[in-house]
Amino acid sequence: MKVVSFEKVIPQKNTSQEKIGIIHNFIQGVQAAGDTGSINSTFDYETCDVAVIQGWQHERGKSAPHLALRQKIIDTQAMHKKYTITGDSNLFLYANKSNHPHHYLRYSFNGIFPTTGIYCDNIVDPKRWQQISRDCDIKLEKYKRKGKNIVICLQRNGGWSMKGLDVQSWAIKTIGQIRLHTDRPIVLRPHPGDSKAMSYLGPRLSRLTNKGVYISAQGTHLENDLAKAWAVVNHNSSSIVGPVIQGYHAFITDPADSQCKEIADTDFSNIENPKHFDRQQWLERISMFHWKFSELQNGACWRHMRNYCQ
Repeated sequence: MKVVSFEKVIPQKNTSQEKIGIIHNFIQGVQAAGDTGSINSTFDYETCDVAVIQGWQHERGKSAPHLALRQKIIDTQAMHKKYTITGDSNLFLYANKSNHPHHYLRYSFNGIFPTTGIYCDNIVDPKRWQQISRDCDIKLEKYKRKGKNIVICLQRNGGWSMKGLDVQSWAIKTIGQIRLHTDRPIVLRPHPGDSKAMSYLGPRLSRLTNKGVYISAQGTHLENDLAKAWAVVNHNSSSIVGPVIQGYHAFITDPADSQCKEIADTDFSNIENPKHFDRQQWLERISMFHWKFSELQNGACWRHMRNYCQ
């Protein structure tokens, strides 16, 4: 099987060695497993059974060369019924923002949503979660029995995961749905990477502050917002993975494309009496698509994913 990593899908001004590591380490593992692996350092597409890229292409029409190359790779591979592997962010990153020294990332074929990507998680080995738990110093905590606030974790305005829905409208609608069932204080937590959040949240949501809705200051650590939390709410991003593991009740509004769909509620009428889910089984499943750099290098990741190439 021929596997090609495309180096030029990484932005030209990239300073992250982790992104480069995905491209180089994966091919080292392919070769260690006995398959044909090479790195393409040009902006030209190269025919292959499996293409390896960093990141994904969420919008068309962008002219940056690295995005154009991503799109060409994804489209051409799909047209020929071939595979594209992408390395995406670590769902356990809340426990170690630097992601050092192991560099765990999640890997999938042909997409980054649960509904579009092949995550190679049909067969679960509990030892993977045990390994990640040790490496990342993460423990599954019991459900919290106390708490006052409901923390809404906002996503980046205009981000691909919102699918064209602006964050302000989503927040207002979600607050309205929550208010039908509880008068608990609500804390809106802006996406930490959205530098313009305060400028657009304040004007549109200020009228809600007299109804027990508060906006967390930009840069506030997640642990501070969770200190008095009863439940966390989110659309479909990974921001609630950490709170779920820490025992906070979770509610989501886009279960189809959330990695937390089997351990989060979707019905706000349950906000005062949240369901309890089997989070252990969920943790073991999502661990199956997280791999560290040493496992890329020795071929363990590729040997596992190769089984899903039909």
